[in-house]
Amino acid sequence: MNDLFLRRVDIDWDQIHRNSYLRRIPALGELSGLEFTAPVTLFVGENGTGKSTLLEALAVAYGFNPEGGTKNYSFSTYDSHSQLCRAIRLTRGYRRTEDGYFLRAESFYNVATKEMEYVDPRHPSQRYHDRSHGESFLALFQRRLGSRGIFLFDEPEAALSPQRQMTLLAEIYRSARAGSQFIIATHSPILLAIPGAVLLSFDDGAIHPCTYQETGSYQITRLFINDRERVLRELLADSE
Repeated sequence: MNDLFLRRVDIDWDQIHRNSYLRRIPALGELSGLEFTAPVTLFVGENGTGKSTLLEALAVAYGFNPEGGTKNYSFSTYDSHSQLCRAIRLTRGYRRTEDGYFLRAESFYNVATKEMEYVDPRHPSQRYHDRSHGESFLALFQRRLGSRGIFLFDEPEAALSPQRQMTLLAEIYRSARAGSQFIIATHSPILLAIPGAVLLSFDDGAIHPCTYQETGSYQITRLFINDRERVLRELLADSE
């Protein structure tokens, strides 16, 4: 039995304006529904293929603030989320979440600022602005990840060094094994290696399962590391 917190999403395209840019994103325009089957689902693909757009819509439909945070966060710095969240229907599991968090790397500064306004004696501020960008990300992950939560992360690797990405991989793996669910959009070849994760590629015009070795993140990184001189020579040829 599928005991995930979020089991499926369906899209009613009749709720989307016929001239909406959403219809021009190939991977999304062809999507009517998507089932989640593993504790960790990774969205992978080139920029502009719809990964973040779908992740954001899932988060908002689930009850999270569009700019990120927990379900208790309610603010708007700039209204940039799409109308997709109003056209999707979520199928939830029977278990109740005890925690959850939506991270958008691009708007974390705003969330960290608001966090200082939401404090009380039982929940003191973590003062993320007093840390480096990477340290604040890692502190957030290590504090929030629990055993019965749903976590939606958009490019969580953005502020993390490769070593810290490996730390995050271990944290996600342990939390998922303890009962949490993760849906993550990432370009990181490190995070894409999370054991047992389902990888969904947004490339080639449709969302489809893929292997780790089939991802562009892996292939490009492997090519660069194994044949750096040739790659640089070809990449910079027109600059000389």
